[in-house]
Amino acid sequence: MRLSISVRIAEGFLSKEEATMTLDDVCSLAKAAGFEAVCMRASQVGVHSSEATIAEACETLKRHALPVSMVTGDFDTVYNNEKGPVSLRHITPYLDLAEALETTLIRVALKETDDIPHAQRAADEAAERGLHLVHQCHTLSLFESLESIETTLKAIARPNFGLIYEPANLEGCRQDYGPDALKRLAPWIANVYLQNQQLNPNGDITLDTWVAGPVSFDLIPIYQSGGIDFARVFEGLQAIHYDGTITVHQSAPLEGSALEDAKRTAAFLRGLM
Repeated sequence: MRLSISVRIAEGFLSKEEATMTLDDVCSLAKAAGFEAVCMRASQVGVHSSEATIAEACETLKRHALPVSMVTGDFDTVYNNEKGPVSLRHITPYLDLAEALETTLIRVALKETDDIPHAQRAADEAAERGLHLVHQCHTLSLFESLESIETTLKAIARPNFGLIYEPANLEGCRQDYGPDALKRLAPWIANVYLQNQQLNPNGDITLDTWVAGPVSFDLIPIYQSGGIDFARVFEGLQAIHYDGTITVHQSAPLEGSALEDAKRTAAFLRGLM
């Protein structure tokens, strides 16, 4: 398994457009903490970025010897809003960005069944360039419940359209995220996102879901107990022989040093890997 860190480490949980660190700083943190790749998001580089900005990002990544594990090319996908699926109707700029960053995984969004034909056409165009589209287990999307995830992926029916397994969103939607769920989703898992939360009716954050209504929780570090059962997660990953990327998808820590938090997170996950 390869350990990657999302540039989300330089974003607030609910403010995902303004980065609190430069890409150079994020890469320095990633190397110092022992990560082997970075997951790119639009707060650093996206389809809105100029050629010069993209070229500078590529030079920064090369200087730090850090590959990009996946790219999310716009803010609508990041926010999972109603405009999220628009990229599927014009996927070419996202494919260009992925090629520039030398990654093969591109995160996209689907909100309703009418988006499926667009996902199929986008995947076909991506396949011509050896690229893959992936969708995160996410609230307010066709990827909320295990049943909907499986149904949607079978309907898309493209070998280069896969899943980002993410247990926290599954838990928020009152879905199983353990070994049985991983076995069910195994044919499509192309990436793994990890973030931690503690469900709490009076939690600081409340997100809406279609399958379970409003869900409240508190953000906690990945290495803190009382949230996602990561031992079960890795038991399931090992059972399906997953050997791909493990991406830390945590936003900036609420307090303390981001570097120390990243170091503790990497050490904790390596112990499970």
